[in-house]
Amino acid sequence: MKWPAQRLASGSKKSFGMYDEAAKLDAAGVDLIHLEFGRPHADTPDHIKLATKAALDAGIVHYGDFRGTLSFRQALVKKLRDFNKLDYGVDEVLVTNGLTHASFAAFMAAIDPGDEVILLDPYYPQHIGKTQLAGGKVVIAHLDKANGFAITKEAIAAKITDRTRMIVLINPANPTGRVYTRAELQHIADLAIEHDLLVLSDEVYEYITYDGAEHISIASLPGMRERTITCFAFTKAYSMDGWRVGYVTADARLMPAILTIAMTDVTHVNVFVQEGARAAVEGPQEPMLAMVEADRRKRDIVVQALNQMPGVTCAAPEATIYAFPDISGTGRSSQDIAMAILQEAHVVVEAGSFYGPGGEGHLRVCFGSESEARIVEAMERLGRFFNAL
Repeated sequence: MKWPAQRLASGSKKSFGMYDEAAKLDAAGVDLIHLEFGRPHADTPDHIKLATKAALDAGIVHYGDFRGTLSFRQALVKKLRDFNKLDYGVDEVLVTNGLTHASFAAFMAAIDPGDEVILLDPYYPQHIGKTQLAGGKVVIAHLDKANGFAITKEAIAAKITDRTRMIVLINPANPTGRVYTRAELQHIADLAIEHDLLVLSDEVYEYITYDGAEHISIASLPGMRERTITCFAFTKAYSMDGWRVGYVTADARLMPAILTIAMTDVTHVNVFVQEGARAAVEGPQEPMLAMVEADRRKRDIVVQALNQMPGVTCAAPEATIYAFPDISGTGRSSQDIAMAILQEAHVVVEAGSFYGPGGEGHLRVCFGSESEARIVEAMERLGRFFNAL
């Protein structure tokens, strides 16, 4: 029984002390502004809800295809071709319970005990637990903060060994808000091809980009389709976080193993929810674009305010719903500052150290999780906090 216990203990090292404290303050009726959750503030667009209700009324309530309904996968194939420049068939698309489930199935299918998986620091910590559950070893490639956390071939190449199996990419990046350029993605592609590696690409923020930043799916680069597993979700752009629907794409040679994991895990995704998600893909995109524009306005409010606070600098994120301000000028650790902000300003943010050593000296501030009015109030509270340090 030791092996499962060790495996479970090796997951996220995140300290829950701050969140226990936030829960106590919430329970005591303190007005907390929650900027720690990576969730959208807006409601799901009406046409998506109506399509789901119509599916229920039409009796779409029984078992469906393990891979997802054919009509939904056909809609996803078209979306992938039109937006991502990816050419996949319907049997190379698997509908999942959100991106978390998509990446879990990918890790479990692709990673054998002892395989090494490279994460780019700052990283999304959930991928650590999935790698370890599959028996893999996490290897960290540090991106240079002074270089805007840009991807370099040297940083990744130095971490490749004969046990390396996969490089994990989040693009657009959580927590830094970077949208990686074609040249940066080519660095990963070159190394993956040279060393015969897989790439897992998490692209949940593909639509949430600002100022003309172009999202590029790495699988669209020459030689990468056959070695890339790409994960998507409706969570952020369509404000469907509680719906738990996403999908994964991979070459026909890789998909059977991923499908086996998903079938064993959940059989298949809720069928009438898939009808709502299909409406998101095929229906009007104006509600999604309006939500992205609202996030852009909130981003600008947050970045402008943070850059006026003593000891704080903040680059404008090119994408996502997060700002990643540098608070190293305060001389205090990110966890210390985050806890003090909670206790004194009653704003909940995440310590950058949760996202790896490269995140130390930063906070992750989710401007997408609250209304514009609450974001303004949060910045006023943070301004008073930093000015009082």
